[in-house]
Amino acid sequence: MRQLIVTAFTSLDGVVEAPGGEPGYRNSGWTFREVAFDPAAYELKQREQEETTALLLGRTSYEAFAPVWPTMDEFAEYNAMPRYVVSTTLARQDDRWPATVLRSLDEVAALKETEGGPIAVHGSATLARSLADAGLVDRYHLLVFPLLLGAGKTLWSRADKDTQRLAVVESQTYGNGIVKLVYDVVR
Repeated sequence: MRQLIVTAFTSLDGVVEAPGGEPGYRNSGWTFREVAFDPAAYELKQREQEETTALLLGRTSYEAFAPVWPTMDEFAEYNAMPRYVVSTTLARQDDRWPATVLRSLDEVAALKETEGGPIAVHGSATLARSLADAGLVDRYHLLVFPLLLGAGKTLWSRADKDTQRLAVVESQTYGNGIVKLVYDVVR
């Protein structure tokens, strides 16, 4: 079974919205505007590219990434791997960054049963919450920024559900206050 990894930049209060400067959010760009850059804090992101074998995205993130990521040399590994988009509304893939469209979480569960390595979920907060609620997430890769952003999309569901235990696999605090937290979901 393939491992499904949700990877995110998050504030301490769980906000994941617009970390890279996407329009429409009052604190847009908080990862680089509010916290000093420390290249060591982003080692996890490079490792993800080397270890991931496929990307899984929600429609909104796919539509935001498709015009940009293919032109970015720092995402060469991601641009070369298979991409999947979970959407009931996406009419067709973007030819600049082709992807296979999955129409349900059942199709995601079937993808996890195929041969291959880890599948990473980038951005896609709504999808990440749905995947977690469905019990499909195996690991979290989090870079927690020392910020409280208040309102905004969060990584965590507010569904009334049983406790989900996590096991710390890796953690580190960097000089700029970012904390790397890697958790496995305990089943």
